Amino acid sequence: MSKRTVGYVNKTVIELLNLSTTINSPIYIGDTNIDHMKSKHPKDYEKYGKYIQYILACPDYVGQNPTDGSIEYVKQFVIDNKYVKVAVRVTTNGTYYARSLYVLNSNRVNNFIKKGSLHKI
Repeated sequence: MSKRTVGYVNKTVIELLNLSTTINSPIYIGDTNIDHMKSKHPKDYEKYGKYIQYILACPDYVGQNPTDGSIEYVKQFVIDNKYVKVAVRVTTNGTYYARSLYVLNSNRVNNFIKKGSLHKI
């Protein structure tokens, strides 16, 4: 499997989410990750897949999924009035992979913000 770096877990994200990882840990994407995104959310990937690096570098919000511990990077695309999430999962050996990309329901995003599970960057 080929993989490439698409971002880094920066100090702000580590501090906001109280993560125990090294600053600027690389976030990779591999062929299987891209295949997963294309098969689960093909229209979202087609429209926003080219922005994965941008979403990871400049998210509007970040959160951590309580179920699987993945880091959720959320970017609001004002032109479309859509929130796009890139979920980053950590492997058992501590490697980060961009695993999912899809558009979120705006009401859910606003509820997550109010609850404090999504943090404004």
